[in-house]
Amino acid sequence: MHNKTGKIAIMAICVIVGIMLSVQYRTSESYGTNLRTSRVDDLTAANSALLKENQALSEEVVELREKLANVSSESQLNQDLQAELRKSNLAAGLTAVTGPGIIVTLNDNPQVLQPGEDPNAYLVHDSDILSIVNEIKASGAEAISVNNQRIVAMSEIRCAGTTILVNWNKIGPPFVIKAIGNQQLLESGLTIKGGKLEELKTFGLQTQLARSDNIEIPAYTGALKFQFSTPKQK
Repeated sequence: MHNKTGKIAIMAICVIVGIMLSVQYRTSESYGTNLRTSRVDDLTAANSALLKENQALSEEVVELREKLANVSSESQLNQDLQAELRKSNLAAGLTAVTGPGIIVTLNDNPQVLQPGEDPNAYLVHDSDILSIVNEIKASGAEAISVNNQRIVAMSEIRCAGTTILVNWNKIGPPFVIKAIGNQQLLESGLTIKGGKLEELKTFGLQTQLARSDNIEIPAYTGALKFQFSTPKQK
């Protein structure tokens, strides 16, 4: 009897323990499942946030690259425009220049005027200076000045009484004409037989021609006025 009762008790205890273990297992499994689900949700949210942040950074990189390209393009365009402006100013005579070339000096005839002689034959005239300047231009001069007055397309060389006007500035003898360019060509253009320089010598006027490796010619400082000319529209 005692043995039977003991067996029943043991069986009851085993059943109770089995039930407890089953409940504990299910509880653990449910907790694990909930824990994994929560962890996955957290990781999914974090991954989504990272993807959005990465997309934003990528868009910012693209924008910065475009800005950098625009800045580089504008910088290059500005450099090109500045280079073209320097060339234009150089061609227009608006920039002081230096370089090799020649120096021509003209002066009046130093002889005493004799009675009955024409005094004009003893003087250097505006036409004489203009002829020398034109011969220098034809020989390929890149820059010319007369008594430090830069000769440009708008320059005028004309007589004004006993003086000569260059760029509306009065100048007097000696007249120093400077030209930058190929020295040999410039010199050959002026010393050609029958040229203006030879003609002036025959009238007794003082002429001097010399080469120089470091000629300085100032920029044109006069007014540039266009009353009738306007740029043609394309």
